[in-house]
Amino acid sequence: MSSPESEAKRSRKFVEQLQASQIYRDYEQAFRETTGLPLALQPLEGWGLAFSGDPKQNPFCALMAGTNHTCSACLQAQSELQAKACLEPASLKCFAGLCDSAVPIRVGENVVAFLHTGQVLLHQPDAKVFQRSAKQVLKFGADVDLKKLEEKFFQSRVLTGKQHESIIRLLSIFAQHLAALSNQLAVQEEHSESPQIGRARTYIHEHQDEDLSLEQVAKAVNMSAFYFCKMFKKATGMTFTDYLARVRVEKVKNLLLNPHKRISEAAFEAGFQSLSQFNRVFRRVAGESPTAYRDRIHPAG
Repeated sequence: MSSPESEAKRSRKFVEQLQASQIYRDYEQAFRETTGLPLALQPLEGWGLAFSGDPKQNPFCALMAGTNHTCSACLQAQSELQAKACLEPASLKCFAGLCDSAVPIRVGENVVAFLHTGQVLLHQPDAKVFQRSAKQVLKFGADVDLKKLEEKFFQSRVLTGKQHESIIRLLSIFAQHLAALSNQLAVQEEHSESPQIGRARTYIHEHQDEDLSLEQVAKAVNMSAFYFCKMFKKATGMTFTDYLARVRVEKVKNLLLNPHKRISEAAFEAGFQSLSQFNRVFRRVAGESPTAYRDRIHPAG
């Protein structure tokens, strides 16, 4: 029986592969344009705010994401939602009354990922509802402009019960398509990735903050550097250097969810050896500069 750690790693790999698929990219775009809502494909035990940086993110939630205490509350709610959605689609309201929903994607009997949307109200907002939310925000100890917070809260998207049910049905149908694709990926994995490559992936994730070399990883899994290089590219579709760069960039993105974390600190914590190297790699992998990314997830003002 697989351990929770190995299942979580497998889930992260499935999510990476599904996100790169044309079917997911096409559906994601259509869903966002049709509903106006954010959409995330979340791995098991995914950490990080699901809709951080999403252009469809609720403006109230975007403002709250800049405060560590409310981030913690949102992460806890996200964890509870995943636990609730392991058997069937589920919805959960946060302290502010905003509703998030998750739909499981299965390979056989196992859940490998979740489709996640939400940050919507299922009733018209009023002053009393906001006052209760603001009181809780103050209890968290968050330093936030309540006037601006109220303005953002009343910009929240409101859905009727019927609209909400229809969106969950759409996600459930899409989850079935992604489940079929996940099954194909599982079969391919069994035939294409050796246990040594799996151990190499694990080693890279565990040592990404070090000055890691291809030779070091190859030695750790008892392969020659030449053979490891060839097999790793065949199994992952990426060179060792590109794979390590993506792992480190994702680490930086998660570290920068903390608005108080300096970009240079995040870069070195993730394993980059120089800021010039980091800036070049981040822009190539993420399609934007680190500063632009941070400004987008933590807008000033």
